[in-house]
Amino acid sequence: MNRNVIIVIVLVVLVLLTAVQAIQLSSLKTGISTDKVSVGNAPAQSSGASVPSNIQDLPSMVGGC
Repeated sequence: MNRNVIIVIVLVVLVLLTAVQAIQLSSLKTGISTDKVSVGNAPAQSSGASVPSNIQDLPSMVGGC
């Protein structure tokens, strides 16, 4: 194969991938704006929520041991 043909094929594949990602990004943006997208399985925070024990002491651990 000619080197130019390979370069053209690679560029076409990259442009197609970019187009697919642009479509996915657009649909995700639309989903977020219409509240059809949920983020993870995180429970809603409440004022009485308990903090896991491994991060309770985090503020005192900043800066070293």
